[in-house]
Amino acid sequence: MKAPLISKRRIHRRERQHGVTMVLVALAMVAIIAIAALSIDVITLYLAKEEAQRSADAAALAAANVLSLSGITGDPTNQSGNWKQICGPDDGTNGLATRMAKAVANQNLIGGAPVTAPTVTYSSAGTSSPDCTSLNGTGFGVNPLVTVQLSRANLPSFFSRIWGNSGTTVTATATAEAFNPSNSANSGNTTLGAIVPVQPRCVKPWVVPNQDPLHNTSGAVGTCTGGSGGNCAKFVSLADGSIVNQGISLGGTGVGGVIGETFWLSPDCHVSGSSCSGPNQRIGTPQANYSTGPHMQGLPDLLFVPGQVGTPVIGVPSCTTGNPFEEAIEGCDQSTNYTCGVLPASGGTNVVDLSENPDTPTSNGVSCLIHQATNSDVSGPTGQDYFNAFKAPSSYPFQIYAGSSNPAVGPGLASGTPISVSSSIVSLPIYDETTPLGTGTTPVTFVGFLQVFINATDQWGNVNVTVLNVAGCSNSAVSSPVIANSPIPVRLITPP
Repeated sequence: MKAPLISKRRIHRRERQHGVTMVLVALAMVAIIAIAALSIDVITLYLAKEEAQRSADAAALAAANVLSLSGITGDPTNQSGNWKQICGPDDGTNGLATRMAKAVANQNLIGGAPVTAPTVTYSSAGTSSPDCTSLNGTGFGVNPLVTVQLSRANLPSFFSRIWGNSGTTVTATATAEAFNPSNSANSGNTTLGAIVPVQPRCVKPWVVPNQDPLHNTSGAVGTCTGGSGGNCAKFVSLADGSIVNQGISLGGTGVGGVIGETFWLSPDCHVSGSSCSGPNQRIGTPQANYSTGPHMQGLPDLLFVPGQVGTPVIGVPSCTTGNPFEEAIEGCDQSTNYTCGVLPASGGTNVVDLSENPDTPTSNGVSCLIHQATNSDVSGPTGQDYFNAFKAPSSYPFQIYAGSSNPAVGPGLASGTPISVSSSIVSLPIYDETTPLGTGTTPVTFVGFLQVFINATDQWGNVNVTVLNVAGCSNSAVSSPVIANSPIPVRLITPP
């Protein structure tokens, strides 16, 4: 008898395997779903971590920007006693930088909700404190550091709660520095062996001599006698780039230090036409407190010469008249010819153009830049941003208010609202005037920069300014400058 083609025994074995594939698929689906769920939670956590870090970075940079504009680095030993106003405890009246950091941190949502209790600390030479006043003597005022730490608790987890995890917490930390190259070799915050200069961008082409109009060489405060035989003190030391008259003043007088001084920047050429081609057409060499020229606004003042505008200017507003020198005031002259400490003999490109008549271009350019409606009235703001006491801030911190013509004024910002960013804040180079100028285009050595707030300009190109900060680098040849948008760069760093 022949064997059956299909064995009953084989049929029974196959019947016993029915459903195994479904079980395997079910188990695989569970694993796949678990992995997908875990991936979603991990991605959510990762994105929240990134949001937290961006928030911490923005908060630290905002606080460091307040440190820069407050002039703390111009008062490195806190001789004015004003540090607490900037980075003291956040008690509602002090700690402007602290409040700014917390405000910025809370503006950024993490996982759809604000951060939890951001903390702000200040540090120097390995010591940290929530009150920077206690850091006096540690080098804090040279290159101040601010650290922001924040967290977001109970971050929602969509699938891991199945295993009892109802939420998680992400944290982030960022440290920012307001770097003033003045005497930076002596700062406890960095490992620098020599002065590190800056190469700020968008510097305005008003080249001023290294003479402080409101301090003399004996240390007395008041209008000094400028010129080569005068007794005006320096803004920055030629030996080490340090600020000579450190401290913060009120009322624009210079009593207390260079930060807060108010004076006129006046062009050294007052002739009709577009050029100032000869020495007889210049009212004097750049110096402090030159009072015999036509159309001068009175003492204190500082004569400037025009810097050479050698590269295309970007960001020029529509109110320009097209003059290249004027455009360099209104927009951004992104040149490399504003480098601190580079000597002409070493191939330096810091050049002044003594054939340029900067009077009318300066008047038109400043009016356009700061949105000043009329330059025939300099007794008060006519649209531009301003201090609480026009041309001479009377209280510290120096608070800027939005002018009626500020482009941001509208539904989101009312005129007179306190602001921390303004087109009236500009930088200009300081040159070593101990080397006489020639004629035409002449190389010079930049030994520092002034960061000033423009209060107003008149129709003759005189510009009233208040000093916000000073940065020096000596007149020694240097290399590898810090390239930034300000002479006091604000940057994120790795904590020491």
